[in-house]
Amino acid sequence: MKKTFLFIVMTAIAIGGWSQSILSEVFNLPDVRERLLGGDASLLPSYEQKGTVYRDAEGNAVGALDFFKQNGWDCIRVRLFVDPSKAPGINKGEGVCQDIDYVARFGKQIKQKGMKLMLDFHYSDTWADPGKQFIPHQWATHTEEALCDSVYAHTKASLMRMKAAGAEPELIQVGNEITNGMLWPVGKINHNESDNWDILCRMIESGTKACREVCPRSKIIIHTEKAGSWAITKRFYEELRRHRNDYDIIGLSYYPMWHRNMGVLSATLDSLERYFPFKDVMIVETAAYYSHDNDPWSKPDTYSEFYPISVDGQTMFTKELVAELRRHKNVTGLFWWFPEENASGKEVTKGNLNRGLFDNKTGCALPSLRELQKFKTR
Repeated sequence: MKKTFLFIVMTAIAIGGWSQSILSEVFNLPDVRERLLGGDASLLPSYEQKGTVYRDAEGNAVGALDFFKQNGWDCIRVRLFVDPSKAPGINKGEGVCQDIDYVARFGKQIKQKGMKLMLDFHYSDTWADPGKQFIPHQWATHTEEALCDSVYAHTKASLMRMKAAGAEPELIQVGNEITNGMLWPVGKINHNESDNWDILCRMIESGTKACREVCPRSKIIIHTEKAGSWAITKRFYEELRRHRNDYDIIGLSYYPMWHRNMGVLSATLDSLERYFPFKDVMIVETAAYYSHDNDPWSKPDTYSEFYPISVDGQTMFTKELVAELRRHKNVTGLFWWFPEENASGKEVTKGNLNRGLFDNKTGCALPSLRELQKFKTR
C-alpha cells in the first residue's frame, strides 16, 4: 500500500500534473524541492581566454567555476544567440559572442564540473530584452509561419548539438525577457490590447515543442522581467494558460533599480503562488551595483536611492533578497547576472557594469558571493 501511494505521488510530480508544493500541502509531506543557486556566467570563457585571474576574498587565485561550486552554486546559465557575428559592434563590445560552438564548449565544461546547465535562448543575433527583440538577420524576410518554423528548427538543432557535445541542459529558457513579446515587430505584444498574443504563443509553442522532443527531461522556463508589476506579470502568464502553452517554471528578472522595492517583489511572488500554484518560480536574473567606476552609462549617484552604490550597498541588497526569497516556497532558483565580470586583467568589455561578484580592480570576490550561499540553507 505504501509503495503504491509513493508511486502515485512520484508519478504526479514526474508528469507535472501536481507541483511538489501542492503535494506537500495535500498529503502533509515535507517540501523536498531542490533549490538551485547560480548565475549567468556567459562571458567567463572570454575572460579566461584573456588570462583573467579570479581571486577569493583573501586574494588567492582560484578557478572561477570551481570557486562558484565551493560557494554553493550548482547551476550555470549561458545565453545563446542565433548568429552573434551579425550583432552591432557596440553589442559585441558588451559581450555578445555566444554562438552554438562557444556555448557547446562551455556547456561541456560546466557539466564536467558536476554542475547543471541552464540554456537561455535569445531568438536574436544580439541582446533580447524588454526594449529590443530583433529578428535574426537570417530570418528577416520570414512570414509568421516561417518564423515559428525557424524557432522550432533553431531550437531543435541547437539542443541536438548540445547533447552531442555532452552538454545537455537541465533547464531551458524559451526566450529572454519576453514580456513585450519576441521577434519584433511580428511577435510584439501590447498588454493593453489583444493583438499578437496568438502569434507570440505559437512562437513559444514552437520552441517548447523542440525542447520536449530533444530534451524531454529538461525543465522549460518562460522568462519575463516585470516582477515590479503584478498586473502585467499576471496578464502574461494568464495568456500562456489561456493558449495552453507547455512549460514548467516561471522565470523572473528582478533588479532593484528597475523593478521597484523588495516589498513589491514579495507581493508578486505571493500572487504567483496563489494564481499559478502548479508553477515553481525562479529569479533567473538579478544584480546590484557596487561601483560606477569606468561606467560609461551611469553617473556616480545613479540608482543610489535604492541601495548605496558601494560594496556594502550590494551586500545589503543580497542579504535582503535572499531573506525574502527564502520566505516563498514556490521560489526554487536564484541566479546572478554577469557574476564573472572582472576588469582586473586585459580588456574584455568596453567599460564596466560593476554589478558582478568580483572587484573590477583587484579581481577579488565580493561579500555578496558569500551571502548568496544562504539561499541554499534549509
